[in-house]
Amino acid sequence: MQYRTLGTSGAVVSAYALGTMTFGAEATEAESHAILDGYVAAGGNFVDTADVYSSGVSEEIIGRWLAARPDARGRVLLATKGRFPMGAAPNDVGNSRRHLNRALDDSLRRLGVEQIDLYQLHAWDPVTPLEESLGFLQDAVAAGKIAYYGFSNFLGWQLTKAVHVARGRGWNGPVTLQPQYSLLVREIESEIVPAALDAGIGLLPWSPLGGGWLSGKYKRDQPPAGATRLGENPERGMEAWEARNADPRTWDIVDAVHEIAGRHEATAAQVALAWLAEQPAVSSVILGVRSTEQLAGNLAAADLQLTEDELIRLDEVSRPRVGVYPYGPLAREQRSRKLSGGR
Repeated sequence: MQYRTLGTSGAVVSAYALGTMTFGAEATEAESHAILDGYVAAGGNFVDTADVYSSGVSEEIIGRWLAARPDARGRVLLATKGRFPMGAAPNDVGNSRRHLNRALDDSLRRLGVEQIDLYQLHAWDPVTPLEESLGFLQDAVAAGKIAYYGFSNFLGWQLTKAVHVARGRGWNGPVTLQPQYSLLVREIESEIVPAALDAGIGLLPWSPLGGGWLSGKYKRDQPPAGATRLGENPERGMEAWEARNADPRTWDIVDAVHEIAGRHEATAAQVALAWLAEQPAVSSVILGVRSTEQLAGNLAAADLQLTEDELIRLDEVSRPRVGVYPYGPLAREQRSRKLSGGR
C-alpha cells in the first residue's frame, strides 16, 4: 500500500480509501466488519462514511467495529459527511450552523468517537451563506470535534470561494474535495482539478469504477441482470444503463481497459483504479465494495504499475468531449504561454 498526505495537511492516508456506503444496505454488519478487517490488514488506514449512508446505520456499524477493536482507532483516519436530509423538517437538511451542529454530534455518537479526522460538507448549499458554514467548521476544529474538513460535490468556483473566504477570515481552510471521477467521468478536469491544484486540495474520487461499468461486468447491448447494481436497478442514477450503453465512447474506454488488463494479467477494475490513482491532486481513491472478495481484487491495483504509454492510451480514449469554447484546444491555447515567446 502506498501512502500520501491528505491534501497539504500533515495527515497521512493510504492511496486507497474504504468507502462504506454499502454497509447496512448491500453488506450485512458481519460482512462489513470483515471488509474493515481485511482493509486494515492490507495496510489501508482511511475509512469514509456519511450520516445518510443507510440512514446512519453505516456509521453505527463502523462505531461497533471500532468499539470491538480498541487499537483500530489509533490506526484509522475516519471521515464522514453531513448536509443531506436526516429528517423531514425544514432544518433537517443543509449546511446551516443549526443542522450541521446536530449532524456532527449525531455522527460522533453513532461512531462512538470524540473526534472525526475529516468532516465533509456533502454538497453545496445555495441557501446557507458560505461564511456561516465555514464558521461552524472553524468552531468545530477549535472545539476538537474535527481535525480537518473538506467538501464533496463542490464546483470549482465554489471550492475556490471557500478557500479564499477561510483565508480572509484567518480560519483553517479545507484540505480535501470528494468529486465523482473515473475514466468515464473526467469533466472535473476542466475547472475542479485546476482549482484543487491551485489551493493544494487533495481529491478523494468517488465512483472510481463508474458504478461498475469499468469492472468488466457489463457487455455491449446486453442489459445487466443478477446481483449487480445495474442488474438490480438499470435506471440507477448517473450510471443508468441505456444512456451509457448507447454511447460509443463508453465501449471504446472499456475495450482499452480490457486490452491493457490483458497485458498485465490484471482485472479491468485494477487498471481503471491504477489510472485514477496516478491523476494530479488525487490523495486517495475511494473503493466501494460489498464483499471481501471485491475488496481484495480492488486493492491489488496498488501493485499494478501502468506504463507511460498505457496511461497515455487511457487518457486519449477517455478524453471528455468539450465544445469549442471555453475548454476546446484553441481556447486552452489562448490561456497558455511559451517561455520562448513568439507567435
